[in-house]
Amino acid sequence: MTTTTTHQDDTVETADVIASTPDGRVLLIERDWPPYEGSWALPGGHVDPGETHRAAAARELVEETGVRVDAGDLRRVGVWGAPGRDPRGQYVTYAYAVTVPADTIAQAGDDARTARFWPLTDLPPLAFDHADIIAAALTD
Repeated sequence: MTTTTTHQDDTVETADVIASTPDGRVLLIERDWPPYEGSWALPGGHVDPGETHRAAAARELVEETGVRVDAGDLRRVGVWGAPGRDPRGQYVTYAYAVTVPADTIAQAGDDARTARFWPLTDLPPLAFDHADIIAAALTD
């Protein structure tokens, strides 16, 4: 059974990672579960009880893509929590960015069918509001 961090109002907290390379690519996963099964998204997931958002982001990145980064290297981009951003209910995500080497290899893991780097200039349609999150990371 997976537990998640929630607020008194049943808001679920998640953490997402924009892992990009110096040559202009970003790491995405093809989701293996609803919602948006089969769609491309940023690596991320639920914040576990007692876990910081930053630690959750680093953990989810390695679980879903095999890419390891030090949580201290993650730079917070912002917080997204608009009603309706997730069809499961009120989800608030803390987004973090990190630059990884251009030769970083990603391999699909937990919750991902595929993990691969996409050119920022040619991204596929993205699940949730992840296109907005990536855009914010690029202007930050």
